[in-house]
Amino acid sequence: MKLSIRTELDYSLPAPADVLLQIEAAILPEQKVLRAHIDLPPVEHFARIPGHDNIGDRIWLAAAETLKVHYEATVEPVRMLARVDDLAAVPAHLLPGETVDYLMPSRYCPSDTFQNLVEAEFGGLQGGARVGAIRDWIGQHLTYVVGSSESSTCAEQTFVTRQGVCRDFAHLMITLTRASAIPARFASVYGLGVDPQDFHAVAEVFLDGAWHMVDATGMSRPECIAKIGVGRDAADVSFLTSYGAVTLNSQSVEVTEVA
Repeated sequence: MKLSIRTELDYSLPAPADVLLQIEAAILPEQKVLRAHIDLPPVEHFARIPGHDNIGDRIWLAAAETLKVHYEATVEPVRMLARVDDLAAVPAHLLPGETVDYLMPSRYCPSDTFQNLVEAEFGGLQGGARVGAIRDWIGQHLTYVVGSSESSTCAEQTFVTRQGVCRDFAHLMITLTRASAIPARFASVYGLGVDPQDFHAVAEVFLDGAWHMVDATGMSRPECIAKIGVGRDAADVSFLTSYGAVTLNSQSVEVTEVA
């Protein structure tokens, strides 16, 4: 399957500001970027830097007045697929060093406060079976409601309100998985089937020696997803971070299947 991606951003800047963008599909063994093009306005400064864990690129811009970005790409996911529920957990003492940070609590994923809950709710399950049960529990107990959360909403608040958007579903999935001593990280992606279409967020869990995508919203599947970047939570992989005031005029994301 090949995905056609089209993204448009239009922001006004009342004063010069430094802006960090991460909207391009990452070049990775698990996905082929067959075509890509990004249009940016004239800026004072432009530089590419590696994304978190060296996955994808971030773009530094020193911009003023307006920031209009147009991005198009064709991406073919070729990642290995597995049924997460059947995979074994890696014992904590055998985890690779690069996965250990993803066991720890982070800004939006306070996993240390959920350890008693996961043992009470999922204590009879191990490894992928527990991850699958967490995914299903979130799907049964949370409602996807556009506009129901804010940029400051963390997994504790989502657990209480039982509603959110993809970002909140992913944060709760990551939190409960880390509380189960299984590494989990946040992935910013483009996903086919996401409704309404927008930047999407999924969890990635480390099982059986590899990372595996889990979309707790159920809207997209690993074979229909193009990864942008990863991080401990959404703070590490925001599509736009501004060091200065910006005003959103319009934003659109379109992901379709290439015939």
